Amino acid sequence: MNLTTATRYGLNVLALLGASIALHLGKPIFVPLTIAAVLAAILWQPAEYLKARFNMPWFFACVSAIGTLVFVCLLILTLLFLSSLQFVSELPRSDDLVKQTKIYHDIRNQLPFLQNTLPENPNDSKVFKEFQAALREEGSVRDTVGTWGGYLFEGMLILFVLLFLLLEGRMLGNKVRNIFGPGPQVQEQVSGAFKEMAEAVRTYLVWRTIVNFGLALVLAVVYSALGLQQWMLWALLTAILCYVPYLGTILAGIPPVLDALVFGGSAGVAFGILIFYATIVTLEGYIIVPWVMGRSMDLNATTVLLACLYWSVVWGPTAGFFLAMPLMAAVKAVCMHVDAWKPWGELMSSEEEPRESPHIDLVPAGPPTGAEADDDKTVVMEALTDDKR
Repeated sequence: MNLTTATRYGLNVLALLGASIALHLGKPIFVPLTIAAVLAAILWQPAEYLKARFNMPWFFACVSAIGTLVFVCLLILTLLFLSSLQFVSELPRSDDLVKQTKIYHDIRNQLPFLQNTLPENPNDSKVFKEFQAALREEGSVRDTVGTWGGYLFEGMLILFVLLFLLLEGRMLGNKVRNIFGPGPQVQEQVSGAFKEMAEAVRTYLVWRTIVNFGLALVLAVVYSALGLQQWMLWALLTAILCYVPYLGTILAGIPPVLDALVFGGSAGVAFGILIFYATIVTLEGYIIVPWVMGRSMDLNATTVLLACLYWSVVWGPTAGFFLAMPLMAAVKAVCMHVDAWKPWGELMSSEEEPRESPHIDLVPAGPPTGAEADDDKTVVMEALTDDKR
């Protein structure tokens, strides 16, 4: 087919829309599969280490790696659950009007610039009424059990898919490479793309996890020293929300400031927490993360934000925000291995100038002219003379 440029662009847009609709409709399948694939990229090397170091069968090495991951996740969830229970117990009951009024006046007195917005009488404040309405809202036990039951089922599904991906990873990789063709050059390109894609995802998630929980440890020490009652909860919340670029970091800094205002009763401590948090996340975002991750996560801010918006629309805010960065790392790695898609990979990069790649001119040049032709003739004549000798 002889297609114009506009027609090709139109078909590409239609293909993107079709793929987006398919991903959205297939969310119950694609989200667990994607999470399992991402975890498989992380756990592959630990499983290989266990197999080589302790001479384990591959099955037990995979099960051990998955079991370690489950244990760590359960430990973090337990700490988060206990901290959340303590936080809920500190909140005023829906019928405790005295404590609700005290919290309202504490915030109003600590923030003088809000005294014109918040009336002296809490019953005249719309904000206070909304706060009371939020305390009165209680979900039914059936809804709570149904929600956690759905999470438990999805978690079990992810673990089973993860186990099968680890067990059959080599076989599936060989079959996928054979889809693109039997030629050794094609096989090498596909293998390189898969390897770099897995390396980019693994580098991002492993180092992101280390940085997040290191940041949480520092914040826990500072929050505890400043007397915040829910210091562990806010530190763990920061470690989890910082997987979401930009937006998660901003949201994680709000609760400790409110904690200092509401329960600590000190605007100075709240302002100090705000300054310290802004300083440490700036240091983490502009120095630590680029240093430890290097070029594997070389994505500009516009690409990151657009990716978060796109995946949040396709898979919802929870799965979309948390999977946006690993998916974009994989997409960029694939683009950099396909010649026709390299401009898109460079578009995602944060570098001002694209990286130069070695170029080999496969088109034969025309016949030499002028001085070049005379030089070629001289070289040929000298070669013939040497042969005769």
